[in-house]
Amino acid sequence: MVVNYYREQTDILLKSLIETNINMNISIFYEKKDSYKTIKDLTYHIGNVGVELKESNPNRQDIDIAAFAYNDAKYIRKEIQVNNEDIYFLYIYINVYAEDKKELEYYLNKIEGITQSKGMQTRRTNFRQEENFIACLPIMENPVLLKDATKRNILTSGLIATYPFISSSIFDEEGIFIGTNIYNNSLVFIDRYNTNKYKNANISIFGTSGAGKSFYTKLLILRYKLQGIKQYIIDPEREYESLCKELHGTHIKIGPNFNNFINVLDIRKESLEEGESGYLATKIGKLIGFFNLIFGEMNEEEKALLEEKLIETYKIKHITFNDDSLYRKNEEKILGKEFKKAKDMPLLEDLYHVLGKDERTKKFKIKLIPFVKGSMKFFNHYTNIELENDLIVADVYDLGEENLKYGMYIFIENFWNCVKENRNEKKAIYLDEIWRLIGVTSNKEVASFIYKIFKTIRKYGGSSVAITQDISDIFSLEDGIYGKSILNNSSIKTFFALEEENIKILSQFANLSEKEKVEIKSLKRGECLMFVGENHILTKIECSKIEKEILEGDKNEKNNNSD
Repeated sequence: MVVNYYREQTDILLKSLIETNINMNISIFYEKKDSYKTIKDLTYHIGNVGVELKESNPNRQDIDIAAFAYNDAKYIRKEIQVNNEDIYFLYIYINVYAEDKKELEYYLNKIEGITQSKGMQTRRTNFRQEENFIACLPIMENPVLLKDATKRNILTSGLIATYPFISSSIFDEEGIFIGTNIYNNSLVFIDRYNTNKYKNANISIFGTSGAGKSFYTKLLILRYKLQGIKQYIIDPEREYESLCKELHGTHIKIGPNFNNFINVLDIRKESLEEGESGYLATKIGKLIGFFNLIFGEMNEEEKALLEEKLIETYKIKHITFNDDSLYRKNEEKILGKEFKKAKDMPLLEDLYHVLGKDERTKKFKIKLIPFVKGSMKFFNHYTNIELENDLIVADVYDLGEENLKYGMYIFIENFWNCVKENRNEKKAIYLDEIWRLIGVTSNKEVASFIYKIFKTIRKYGGSSVAITQDISDIFSLEDGIYGKSILNNSSIKTFFALEEENIKILSQFANLSEKEKVEIKSLKRGECLMFVGENHILTKIECSKIEKEILEGDKNEKNNNSD
C-alpha cells in the first residue's frame, strides 16, 4: 500500500509501474470531501497554528514542521476558494502475483524501487493481505483497516499525477493489429493511413536476416489485403510467391525463362494525372535514371547526348513533346481519343540503332548489346502485362544478382504510375532490398526517384514501405543522404534485431537513445522496436494460427519462405 508521497508531483506517478511486465493489480480510490466543511476546518486550523507560531519559542524543535503545515493549509484553502478546486482523500493499493515466493520477493523489491524513485513511500500489508486483496477486486470496497494508513489529501489538479490509463502502447481505432507491447502486453493497433495522426503512411523496416522482418511484411500485406487496399510488391528474393498464390494475387516473373515483358521505353496513359501534361518529358527524366544504371554515372554532356537520342528514337514512332502525339489518329471524335498501344512504342533495339549512328554515343550502343541481342534481350519486347489486380508481386529473382536493379526500377516505375491513377484509393508499394536502388550500386537519379515516391506518395493516398537488412549499403550513396531522407519520410520505423556495427550506423541517422541501442541488439526473433509518430514502443509481432499457415506456405518450405 502507498502510505506517503512527495508534497509536489510533476510526473505521472503510475506510468513506470504500468509499463513493467510484472503481473499485478493496482486499485485507486478517491474520496471527495465537502469543500465548505474543509474550508471551515482549515480556517480554524490556520488561526490556531498562526497564534501558536507567533507565541512560541523560535528555537522550538518542531517549529519548521508547524510552519509547513500552516503554509500548506493556507495554500489548500486558497486553491479551493479562488481556483474552485475540490479536495479528495487518495488511497492506492497494489496486489502482486507470482508463481513462487522467490519470484514474488523479486517483484516486490522491484516495485518498491520503482515507487521510491517516483516519490511514493510503500509499505507491505503484513497481516492485512486479505484486506489489500479485497481492495483490488472490482467490487469498490476500500477496507477500513487500510484506510487510516494510506489516506492522503489531494487537490483536483494533483489527481492528474495518478491517472492510470497511461502507456506507450498505440491503439488506433481504424488500425490493424500488429502485436503486443513487450513490457505490458497491451495490444498495438496502427492505422498508418490516418492522416490526422501521421504525416504520411510510409514504413521503414530494418533487421538482420532471420530477425522476422519478412514475416512481418507478409503479415502487413495479408491484413491490408483483407481491407481491400491495393498493394504492389517488389520481390528480389522470391519470398512472396506462395503468399501471392494464397491471396489470389497476380504474380509476374520476368527473366530469360518467362514470357512476361515490360518495355522500358513504354509510355502509359496513367503516368500522368488528369490535367497534367508532358508525357515525353516525364518519361525521359525517368529513363535517364534507368540508363545511368546500365551506362554508369554519366556526366551532364553524356546525359544531354542520351536525351537527344531518346527524343530521336521516339520521333521515329511519331511521338514528340506534344501530348497529342501519344494518341492514335483517325479515331472518331465521338468515341474520344485512344491512347497509343504498347506496339506503338519504340523498343530498346530502336534506341540501339540510333545510338550507333553517332560516334559520340557508340559506347552506349555497346553497353546495350546484352539488352538487345544477349542474355537480357527479354527487355527488348513490347509490354504484355496488365496491372489490374489488388495484389501484384513483381518477381525479379531470375535476373541474377547483378541485374536485379534493372527489373526493380522498371517495375517501380510502372507501380508508381498505378499509384497516381486514383488519389481516392488507398494503396502501397513494398520495396524489398531497397538498398539496391538507393545504395552505392545505384545512382543519384534513381535514388532521387525513389525518394520522390516516399516524399509525394501521401497525396495519392499511398504508402511506401522500405525493407532492407543491409544498413551500411542503404546509407552508402552520397554520404547517406537518400537513406536518411527515406528514413525521415517514414512515420513508422520498425527496427528488428541488428548487429552492433549496423546499430552504430543507424544511430547516426535515427534518434536512438542508448537504452534503445541495447534493446535493438538484444531483440529476439519476431520482436522489434517501433517508432510510430512520436511514440517509441517495443513490440512482439503476433499472428493467428491460420495467418501463420498462410504466410509460411508449405510446412516443408517454411524455413525458406520466412526471413
